[in-house]
Amino acid sequence: MNTQAAETSVRHSIVVEASVERAFKVFTEDFGKFKPREHNLLAVPIAETVFEARVGGHIYDRGGDGSECRWARVLAYEPPHRVLLSWDISPQWRLETDPNKASEWEVRFTAETANRTRVEIEHRKLDRHGAGWESVRDGVAADQGWPLYLQRYADLFGR
Repeated sequence: MNTQAAETSVRHSIVVEASVERAFKVFTEDFGKFKPREHNLLAVPIAETVFEARVGGHIYDRGGDGSECRWARVLAYEPPHRVLLSWDISPQWRLETDPNKASEWEVRFTAETANRTRVEIEHRKLDRHGAGWESVRDGVAADQGWPLYLQRYADLFGR
């Protein structure tokens, strides 16, 4: 793998005790249950996070006052194996309105056994964000980034 690709991508994975179908369903239908509420671009606390499970849909946060922040677009939706989404958040941690300056994140679900699934997130093309893109990479790679999402997601299966 060339170094350039490694520098502009972040990868994390976790294994959950669930069928691939259930792992996919929980990730997409219960996204708002594990997405950190403290990750908020709205001016008010998040009341809910919605994952519109279709190509052309969005992931958005809705505030208690009804305001919305659509921070991801669904680019591919292939149950139960894969979703591909945009990351419409700039290096200044504001909404990015230019789709050419958005990175993308792919979530893959791979059955290891009938009731055990590997869930992998690859956040790539981070350099599309332009100046300061490294801060996006470092933010999503850090403990409070994708590892936090995956841990909170995995916790939903421990109940």
